Amino acid sequence: MKPKTLPSLPPTMQYEKRGRIAIVTINRPEAMNAFTADMLRGMDAAFADFNGDPELWVAILTAAGDKSFCAGMDLKEAIPAMADGDELGYEDHTKRPFSDVFKPIIAAVNGYCIAGGLEFLQGTDLRIAAEHATFGLGEVRWGIIPTGGSHIRLPRQIPWAVAMELLLMGRPIDARRAYDIGLVNQVVPAADVLPTALTWAETICKNGPLAVRTAKEIAVRALGLESGFVLEKALGARVFSSADAAEGPRAFAEKRPPRFTGR
Repeated sequence: MKPKTLPSLPPTMQYEKRGRIAIVTINRPEAMNAFTADMLRGMDAAFADFNGDPELWVAILTAAGDKSFCAGMDLKEAIPAMADGDELGYEDHTKRPFSDVFKPIIAAVNGYCIAGGLEFLQGTDLRIAAEHATFGLGEVRWGIIPTGGSHIRLPRQIPWAVAMELLLMGRPIDARRAYDIGLVNQVVPAADVLPTALTWAETICKNGPLAVRTAKEIAVRALGLESGFVLEKALGARVFSSADAAEGPRAFAEKRPPRFTGR
């Protein structure tokens, strides 16, 4: 079947339909595939279409280029917006990326998967990573925290001590360690990332679609993540309103160490 695109998406997000498989591609490689508000809306639109199309059974989330899967939000846009009260798509505090998508999502990680990129990853079900991929949550280094669900999802997906290492120290881990702790399913050469994800998607498509969706829905709903998501947003607000949260991104933009005061 010839791939079809969703015309309402910005050029920085691409959406294809290949038989039963949807492929969503983050397409801003010149900026490490960092997200803008338009890109968030585009990804939401793509996955809403995938979720509502009975002919689509599995989605693959990947990115353009060979350096970065996603570096999170573009801080130059995101921090001022959040300071002004823009919740960047998380107005419903009980939801996080892909909360209501009960069809399987496979992540094909082609490089840096950091900050919001790792938060998107946590909303997926199966993960294929390139050998050079790295994973991290560096927000605390800049006086802010990740509020895309990491405090709730990550300790349920990997060992507690490793989750705390990522959340509290802000330093990344490589693909091999991500595999060893169960954050990703398989590590392959960069050229094999998308083909492997497609093979896995094709395998899932051989199974009963209703059974597959129900299996995922039971597993996700049984975790009962909603109250934790609300807590994350409520406590995160005090961080983003602090002087440190203003200083950290400013230091990042100025390429200097931040001068935190704890206020």
